[in-house]
This record gives sequence, C-alpha cells and structure tokens, in this order.
Amino acid sequence: MLILIWLRGLLSRRAGRLAAAAAGIALAVALPAALGAFLASAKATMTARSIQRVAVDWQVEQQPGQTVSVPMPGTSRQVSFARIDGFESRQAGQTLTTGAGQVLGLPAGYAATFPGELRLLAGNANGPMLAQQTAANLHAQPGASITVRRPGLPDTAVAVTGVVELPAADSLFQRVGAPPGAQPQAPPDNVLLLPEADWHRMFDGIARDRVRTQFHVRIDHRLPPDPAAAYTAVTGQARNLEERMAGSGLVGDNLGAALDAAREDALYSQVLFLFLGAPAVVLAALLAGLVTRAGAPRRTAEQALLRTRGASRGTLARLALAETALVGVTGVLAGLGLAAVAGRLVFGSASVSWWAAVLGLLVAAVTVLPPALRASTVADARRPVGGRRRSPIWLRYGLDLWLLAGSAVIFWITSRNGYQLVLVPEGLPQLSVDYWAFAGPALLWAGTGLLAWRLTRTLPGPFVTWTARPLAGGLAGVVSAMLTRQRAPLARTATLAALAVAFALSTSVFDATYRQQAEVDAELTNGADVTVSQTTATRAELAAVPGVSRVEPLQHRFAYVGSDLQDLYGIRPTTTRLHDTYFSGGTARQILDRLARRPDALLVSQETVNDFQLRLGDQIRLRTEDGRTVPFHYAGIVTEFPTAPRDSFLVANAAYLAHRLPTDTTYLITTDGTPPHRVAADLRGKLGPTAKITDVETSRQVVGSSLTAVDLSGLTAIELGYALALAGLATGLLLVLGFAERRRTYALARVLGATPRQLGSFVWTEVCLVALAAIVLGTVCGWALSRMLVAVLSGVFDPPPDSLAVPWTYLAAVAGLGLAALLAAGAATVRATRSPPLTVLRDL
Repeated sequence: MLILIWLRGLLSRRAGRLAAAAAGIALAVALPAALGAFLASAKATMTARSIQRVAVDWQVEQQPGQTVSVPMPGTSRQVSFARIDGFESRQAGQTLTTGAGQVLGLPAGYAATFPGELRLLAGNANGPMLAQQTAANLHAQPGASITVRRPGLPDTAVAVTGVVELPAADSLFQRVGAPPGAQPQAPPDNVLLLPEADWHRMFDGIARDRVRTQFHVRIDHRLPPDPAAAYTAVTGQARNLEERMAGSGLVGDNLGAALDAAREDALYSQVLFLFLGAPAVVLAALLAGLVTRAGAPRRTAEQALLRTRGASRGTLARLALAETALVGVTGVLAGLGLAAVAGRLVFGSASVSWWAAVLGLLVAAVTVLPPALRASTVADARRPVGGRRRSPIWLRYGLDLWLLAGSAVIFWITSRNGYQLVLVPEGLPQLSVDYWAFAGPALLWAGTGLLAWRLTRTLPGPFVTWTARPLAGGLAGVVSAMLTRQRAPLARTATLAALAVAFALSTSVFDATYRQQAEVDAELTNGADVTVSQTTATRAELAAVPGVSRVEPLQHRFAYVGSDLQDLYGIRPTTTRLHDTYFSGGTARQILDRLARRPDALLVSQETVNDFQLRLGDQIRLRTEDGRTVPFHYAGIVTEFPTAPRDSFLVANAAYLAHRLPTDTTYLITTDGTPPHRVAADLRGKLGPTAKITDVETSRQVVGSSLTAVDLSGLTAIELGYALALAGLATGLLLVLGFAERRRTYALARVLGATPRQLGSFVWTEVCLVALAAIVLGTVCGWALSRMLVAVLSGVFDPPPDSLAVPWTYLAAVAGLGLAALLAAGAATVRATRSPPLTVLRDL
C-alpha cells in the first residue's frame, strides 16, 4: 500500500521529472532497437550484392578417370580446359612466341548464361578469341592467325575473331578442391577461347593429364537474406552435390566464398553502425542520470522525513525499486514503440531488437536507482555550507588528456595501414578491417567530453564576468560569483549540450560523406547520371529528351602502349568535370589544363609511367588494333576515370583522337533533377533496343564492396532525428531542471529585494554560457570526430573523399532547435521568478 501511495504521489507532484527521466531511457532504447530493422535490411542488401558479383556460382570439376553422371542443379554449361605448350604468331616479319597456356572450349550461349565471365574488347565472339594479355604478347588482333602448340600432337593454326577480357580470371582458373595456400598466385597470361566443337576437334586426342572438364553452374538464387544463413544454405547444397557425385567431381564454390566474405562484412556492419550509435545511447543514459541527479536534494529531504517517521531502510529500498521500475518500464515501452514506428515508416518493417529493452532497464538501474538509495537519514539531508570542495579524481590526474593522447596514438598507428580491398584466392573482393581502429574515435569522444567538462568547470571568473556584463551590468561580479559557486551543475549541463552537438555534427557529416562517396563510386563506374553508348543518335537528339540537362561526349577505343592493350578515352578538357582524387601530381583543373594546352597530350596511369619509365613531355607512340601508329606526349597521371576499368587506361583530347582515329562515342548525360532511371527509360524508348543505356542508380547497386552497397538513407533519417531530439533535451531540459532546483535561491533573493530584471540577468548569463559551450566545444569535438571517422573508413571508398560533405541545412536545424530550447528554458525560468516568493518558499 505504501508503494502505491508513494508512486501516486510521485505521479501527481513529480510527473515532469519522472517523464524527463523516462524520456532519457526511451532515447537510450529507441536507437539500438531501430538498428535491428536497419541491420536486417542491410544484410539482405549484402547478400544480393554478393550474388550479383559472382560470375559462376559453382565450378564442378570432373576428377581424372571419372565421369560425372549426376545432373547439375540450376543452369549449367560444360567447359573444357587444355594445357598447351604455347602460342606462336608471325607479325610484320617477326615471330612471337609465348610460354605455356590454356585453351578453353565454350559451349554456345556461354557468354549469355554467365555474362560476368567475358568482356569483348575487339572483334566478335563468334569464333576463337584471345585473352587481352595474350593478344598483347602476340601482337595479335582480330583476323590474325596464330599457331597452337599441342603437346604430343602437331601444331595447328586458328584465325582469331576477337579479343576479350576475363574479369573473373582468378576464379575461372582456380584449382578446384585445393586449399587457399595452394591456389595459383595469378591466372595464366596466355589463354585462347574456342567454340566447343573446335576445341574437341583440336584436343580430343591429347593426353588425359593435359585436359580437364568442368560444369559451370548457376544455382537458384532464392536464398535467405542473411549472408550467414545464405552461406550455410549454399555450402550445404554444394556438399550435398559432392556426396551424390561419390568422388567423381569436386565443387569450386565461388558463391559460397562470396557469401563467406559477406558474412564478415555483415559482422563489420553491425560493429560499425552500433559504434556510430553508441555515443547517442551513452548521451541518453547521461541525460537520464542528470535528470535524476537534479532532484537529489529534494529526494534526500523526502527520504529523511520518511526515516524520521519510522520508515526502515528496507522500505526506502522498495520505494526506490518501485520508482526505478516505473521509470524504466515506461521508458523501455516508449523507446520500443518509437523504434517500431520508425522502422515501419523508414524500412517497412516494425521489427526491433528486443535486447534494447534489457539495455533500457539496465540504464534505469544505473541512473535512477543509485540516487534513490543514496541518502536516508536526516544527517544526509543537511546541505553543507562552505567547506573545501575537491575536484574529481579524473580531473586531478588528467584522464581527459591521457584519453586524447591515446586516441592520437591509436589513430596514427591504424591509419598507416587503413582498410584495403584485398583479393581472396577465389578472386572475390573482400573487406579487410582492423577493428582496433575503432578505439581511436572512441577515446577521442570520451576524451573531448571530459575535456569539455574540465573547461566549463574551471571557467575563470573574469571570463564569466565579461560574459555577464552585457546582461547584468553592475551586477556582473555578483552573477559571476554565483555561477562560479554553481560551476558543477553548470559544467554538467554545458558538457552534455556540447556532446549532443558533437554527436549531431559528426553523425551528419559522416552520413553525408558516405552518401557522397557512394554517388562518386557509382558515377565512376557509370560515368554520369545516365550513360549512352552504341548509338547513332546525335548529341542534340539526346539533349532534347525530357529530363536531360547536359550531354558530354566521350570518345572510346583501344590502343597498345608497347605490348599492353589499354582503353583509350577522348574528352573535352575545358568542359569535362572530374574529381581531384582521379589525378596524381595536381588538381583535376591543373591536369586538365595541361591536356587543353597541347592537342596531343596524353594522361596515363602510374603503372604505365613506372613500366615504361616515362617523364613529363616524353613522346608515346600508341598502336591501334588495325596497325595505325599515333604520336602523343605524356602530360600527367590519371588514377581513376568514369567508365574506365580499374587497371591501366589512357585519356587524350577528344578532338585530336577523333581526327587521327575512328572512335566510338559514349554520351555522359546529367539530368535536371529527374530520377536517372526515369530518363534512362525514356532514352530506351527513343533509341530502341540496340543502344546500351545505363543509369547511376542501377550502377550504385553493383559497385564497391558489399558494405558500401548499404543504403544509409533510412539509418541517417533515424540518427539525425535522434540527434535533433537529443540536442533539444540536453540543452533545454537540463537548464529547466537546474533552474527549478534554484527556485529557493531566487525566492530568497526576491525577499531580499532583487527585482525580476536582476534575477533575469542570472538566468540569461547561464543560458549564454551553456550556448557558448555547446557551440564552441561541440563544434570542435564534432569536427574532430568527423575527420577521424571518415579518415578511418576512407579505404572503404574508391576513390577516397576529396573533402568532408557538410549538411549545412541539417546543422542549421540543430543549431536552431538548440537555441530555441535554451531560450524557452530561460524564458520559462524568468517567468517563474515573478511568482510571489512566499508562495514559492511555502511550496518548497
């Protein structure tokens, strides 16, 4: 009965304070609970990305002397391999030979079934095709005749019809069944692809140890959305097939390898996004704790009164537990409800992480329960007057400075290695992550928070006096003395406000930079919002399509640098817009100006510069597939280029290139704000099925690592809304509660003759100090965190960001909301000081 009476009294007399504490707990629960829906969506995206990146799901290799009689699941094609002694070509009066190589026999329709396995560079795919490097080694081009040296059989000649690139060569030539350490260090340089009938005609009589047969399989992609579950399902199917083949074949599980890498990315994404949200959870817990602490003097007095009336310590403990349960359960339910609503609106799912409820109850137990149990006697309730107050132990020993130093050291150590996209033996991209790097931003956040506390707690009196003078006039010294006396609660409020601003700033800058680089990555692959090639349409016809704002032509063909066949692009340097990170040795404008000043200027890759020992101004003679030679001069280094492959390529002036060589024109289209996929659809309708049209929205889904495929827009909306709420509560709510605890001081000042205007100077000076701390310290801390977070994760992006993306509109909203909360808190307090002082003292 006593517990019910106590709770009813709290709800009637202290409802606002309980609601504030419950709001802090609700915020601590809402964000991690909403992460559940986001992570489920992110994992599904990672699984889909991993499936898209695999050219051939399984390579089932028939074992020597065995015959695979078990039907393959899904769609399969038989591929034959033959190891030969080498190739020979006679070009321009000289004989060129290669070392050992591989000849593959491909069935009809293979390229259509597995489109990621081949990329046609020149000629056509209707006959024998040479791999790009092999064609470079033999100086061969479509129409050339090469000799195949067959072991144990006479040499035979074939007429080449095309040159192809093998993007998935690592997995194509893997040793099926061999452990990762026994895999080839690199795929073979010398490869010939033949139609299936030609291969059997040439190699049916070759020694058995020189040939092998594989079945390339594309399985059913209806898999669980979680990469771990999809990996288990795929590897289980692969083992089942191996069991049914009874030793006659082994499965090279490329899809399983990709999903295995995605499992690691999924785990990393959980750590990353929980890490990004952790400061908000800590801030919400601190907010709940400070709200509870703000009522500590009144609570102590009430408990002491209960003790004098006969209440035991056990009774007080039960009352404290009841209050904690009330606040904790209310906050947890509110937080889960907010998370469910946000998940439904943003991700289309109300699924939440229920472990966040446990976290909320734990926060309630840590923040609400201890103050409720701390004091229980009349002696405890007495307020000390005077006496020396010692600084906290962490302040005396400089914990904040040690944390900042540790953050700098860890960041320096980890940033030297960074993150790199490495190649596993199966040739599938995987993100290599050093989780220790997260310690740098974590220590920075903790250190800057404690440093902000130190700075606001030790504000010099003259500075406070200077701040108060415009508001208090002659009372500036008195205001300064009172605020210096109250520096501990002032420091808590100012520090939490600064950390809330820092969280909003760092989160918004990181999210904006993440989105910016995802766009850059997709633009690098697609070239522009929409890219059109293989069309006879003119630039004017494309510009007339609704939604098209700008059309930039891009010339493209292939040319040899020495014996290396590379992509050659022609651009208009005065109108082309590129990022600085695409170039080395200068900004984009500086390098493009070099290209504009000299018609025959040529930009090459760093690899080409190293291989051929080039110096600026050196002449480079390019040879085309049809034997033409065109002179250029080396003018700079290009590291990335829209639509170009990741390896070596060349960039020249479009006018010079078109004058000297026939080229294909690709058009890079910028939209006027119309969604790129809609403009692409309109262009397909206008140009017909022969034109190749791609849009950046589609490309965004198939570039980068599985982590960068994750769309952060939903999480960003939740985090930024959360940061807004936190900034408003941290600035306004804590000030209101602090002012409420000083109602007795203000009432006594009124009794002694202070006017409301004079009391207002106390209030507005404190508001100004909190605002200054939040703006200055919060901005510095948030900017440092933003730079460190983006630097830590820069290796995830290709290319890394030129600069941080700053969402000024959102930051203006945060600043506006924080200032509005401060002004509202100050205005409410000033209005409260006008109440009759005797009424206030009697109520207290």
